[in-house]
Amino acid sequence: MIDGMPGTVAAAQATPGYQWHLVTEEADFAARDGAGALTFQGRMWLLGGWNPGDKRHFPRICNSEVWSSTDGAAWKLEVRQAPWEGRHTAGYVVHRNRMWIVGGDCIGGHYQNDVWNSADGITWERACDNVPWGPRVLHYTVAFADRIWVMGGQTLPQFAPAPLRYYNDVWCSADGAHWERVCEHAPWAPRGMIGHSAVFQNRIWLLGGGTYDTSERPERTFFNDVWSSADGVQWQCHREHAPWHPRQYHDVAVWDGRLWVLEGWNQQNRNDVWYSTDGENWQELPHTPWAPRHAASPFVYADALWIVAGNNMRPDVWKLTRRR
Repeated sequence: MIDGMPGTVAAAQATPGYQWHLVTEEADFAARDGAGALTFQGRMWLLGGWNPGDKRHFPRICNSEVWSSTDGAAWKLEVRQAPWEGRHTAGYVVHRNRMWIVGGDCIGGHYQNDVWNSADGITWERACDNVPWGPRVLHYTVAFADRIWVMGGQTLPQFAPAPLRYYNDVWCSADGAHWERVCEHAPWAPRGMIGHSAVFQNRIWLLGGGTYDTSERPERTFFNDVWSSADGVQWQCHREHAPWHPRQYHDVAVWDGRLWVLEGWNQQNRNDVWYSTDGENWQELPHTPWAPRHAASPFVYADALWIVAGNNMRPDVWKLTRRR
């Protein structure tokens, strides 16, 4: 059993082949969801995030803090207020030895159509202030084949003025400033709300996701299909319905030679964890010890899969390792 103390491990029967470790229940940063999570230069980096209930750390609902850690237990505030506007659920990738923030949200009443990068996490440069694929939010962003890729997403007129659009197009860029649309309508249904990214077996993988409700379409959509592509143009459907529940605001990752789908939301927060070696056959890792959540911050770091914070609104840190 988890006894609530850092360093404890889930019961042996709970996670065959793997084990969860509670690193800390109270990290140095304030609770948040939708924060960027990047592994870069031997550290984990946590970027921005959302918490409207915490006016001290999030006076504008989102902040632009930059934190880093080498062990998940101790976190250093590298930048209290970066030059990019506070945001969450943006695109976050490592590309050409730099960390990138691609787009943002619209809860401030406007769309954040900018792109930023940094070689050290402290000094940030704006590569583009008005991307050609804007306005959109909740897009899926991946670094693949020496390009940054943006796909899917939508507008949210109830938060910021724009025609209502749901996207299933695919764009790419080598420098974050010049963008090319390589596919106008992919075969998968328009969607977004897929956290982090998955590149596996030299392909981009798109796993589940959904659309946010608007006044014109008051019902959200939720998907559990599995797609992949080697070029962003031609897509292969591996499963129309994977065994994991349809969801949005979940996180995806690649670790230990497997695709991973973790947590998410569908009428309620979830904490189930699934993995696959081929995108078609999936196995659940049972008895997850951490609280249900969505929009967490996942890291692949130090031969472990990490899950940090999220909509459980606790600054907790967990990591998954192979059972020795």
